[in-house]
Amino acid sequence: MLNKKSFSVKNVFIYIFLVIGAFISIMPFLWLITTSLKPPGKIFSAPLLVPTHFYYKNYIEAWNSVPFARYIINSTIMSLGIVICQTLFSAMAGYAFAKIKFKFKDALFLIFLITMMIPDSVKMIPNFLTIKNLGWYDTYAALIVPRAASVFAIFLFRQFFLSIPSSIEESARLEGCGLFRLFFQIVLPLSKPVLVTNILFSFLFAWNDFLWPLIITDSQKMRTIQVGLSYFQGRYGVRWELLSAATIFAILPSFIVFIIAQKYFIEGISTSGLKE
Repeated sequence: MLNKKSFSVKNVFIYIFLVIGAFISIMPFLWLITTSLKPPGKIFSAPLLVPTHFYYKNYIEAWNSVPFARYIINSTIMSLGIVICQTLFSAMAGYAFAKIKFKFKDALFLIFLITMMIPDSVKMIPNFLTIKNLGWYDTYAALIVPRAASVFAIFLFRQFFLSIPSSIEESARLEGCGLFRLFFQIVLPLSKPVLVTNILFSFLFAWNDFLWPLIITDSQKMRTIQVGLSYFQGRYGVRWELLSAATIFAILPSFIVFIIAQKYFIEGISTSGLKE
């Protein structure tokens, strides 16, 4: 009886701690939402988290202040291009490292993993010079191609493919199934959790990327939505209510994608990397 009581008290403290932690985590988002609904001049007036007036004109003004539709189109094209290329190329590379025997496979995979330790800032200038010499500056190719493959995604796919029983592949080969048919018709359909996980990771990274699109694009017609948010600081110096409304526009697609894919995301994280 005593143990049950102490266990219940322990759970109460754990739940209280989790609730406090959750509130601290979501408080910036609550402040963002309430700020976007406050009229100009009332941003820092009390209460901070509960607006007394719902000023929806901030969203209309924020949308019309910059070419938001163009930014969203550019971010969508870039994100979808990165997701498709990165998923396809990384899945094929991960399958090769997991299931295909070739010379120096382990050493090559180790080199791949070592490249993850190189900061992106170190690779920024070589990538920029390569893109400029190819004549891709301020184009969709410049936004997509450098992110068309990911070492982390290759690692994620490799670890998942190691968990697929070899008997399935052997049975398919006995039926005359070739390598590409085996990969696209058998292996990939079995890999839905890791596919969705990688799609979610690559989409969120691409959609929220700021520095590379800022460096590699120059015209308004090629700017992405994250770069577009910076214009609110220079033009309005800083109109917090408009910047908050614009930020809501920017994070909404990421939020929707995560809600839709969270089931497979959790499953993919829990099943990848468990077998070596």
